[in-house]
Amino acid sequence: MKVFICGFGTVGQGFCEVLAMRRQFMLDRYGEPVTVVGAMDSKTYAYDPDGFDPLELVKRKQDTRKVGDQTYEDSVAVLEKADYDILVEVSPTDVRTGGAGLLNITHALEKGKDVITVNKGPLALKFQELIALARKNGCKFRFEGSVGGAMPIINLCHENLVGENITSVRGIFNGTCNYILSKMDKGQPFEQALKEAQQMGYAETDPTNDIMGYDSACKVAILANSVFGRNVTFNDVRITGITSITEDAVSLAASRGMVIRLIGEVSETKLEVGPRLIPKGHPLSISGTLNTAQILSDLAGPITVTGRGAGRLETASAILSDLISIMDERKRQR
Repeated sequence: MKVFICGFGTVGQGFCEVLAMRRQFMLDRYGEPVTVVGAMDSKTYAYDPDGFDPLELVKRKQDTRKVGDQTYEDSVAVLEKADYDILVEVSPTDVRTGGAGLLNITHALEKGKDVITVNKGPLALKFQELIALARKNGCKFRFEGSVGGAMPIINLCHENLVGENITSVRGIFNGTCNYILSKMDKGQPFEQALKEAQQMGYAETDPTNDIMGYDSACKVAILANSVFGRNVTFNDVRITGITSITEDAVSLAASRGMVIRLIGEVSETKLEVGPRLIPKGHPLSISGTLNTAQILSDLAGPITVTGRGAGRLETASAILSDLISIMDERKRQR
């Protein structure tokens, strides 16, 4: 199985490391190796039809800040010339246009390639179009890591809860915001908590997508489309971030046995992200950087899942899960 990786930052490198860790497992399970034949960062690419040692690609990127020796301007042109079976698209998210990720995914599906992505932009803007394109061309299209990172939620709903009538999903979908609000629970001002989150590597230098609720809104839109079959985009989500939450508001909530958390909510009719009062001890009152989601269904009632929503190996584990799912399906079809 030949894999081409678009995006070679933290997640792309983490996926290569996971492939190396699970090399023998994949070989035993499928009788063939998973071969990385290509990788692309923001400016350079490497391609060899015979494949690379994934750890060598990681070392090259870390030593030279480049994954390859060849530069490019058009990522689709690079993919057009490559021979691969599965595209792993993990380039940076662009919530306004979908960015290069949308172009790469669209091209791969048009060419009949299977696709795995954790890139939220294309999914939050063109979900139904991409699903239709995948079906038209007989492609497998997986995106488990786009919502919860290592926290399984999409596959849980699609496979384990397939006979359920899921009525709503509520959750904490951004670990950065949850870290900040958890620190505010302990008396830290917002700005100090944000600065600490940046120092710890939980928040970007520009934290806008996190603290304004945009990251969570992308994930809510993806859930609305994938779990509830809706046809919505990021722009349809009602969004309120956490920048207006004051120390007084947090103290008042605490005096009433509550905490404030940034909650994404989705159902057949609801599509919202905003601060909510959550009783202490409730599953959604969780502290720290973890993500958590509560799925409500008619038979099973509330089901809560918790996991790391981001991270090098954590997100890579979701990509590996999707890869195994695709390879299992392809194996059954032979």
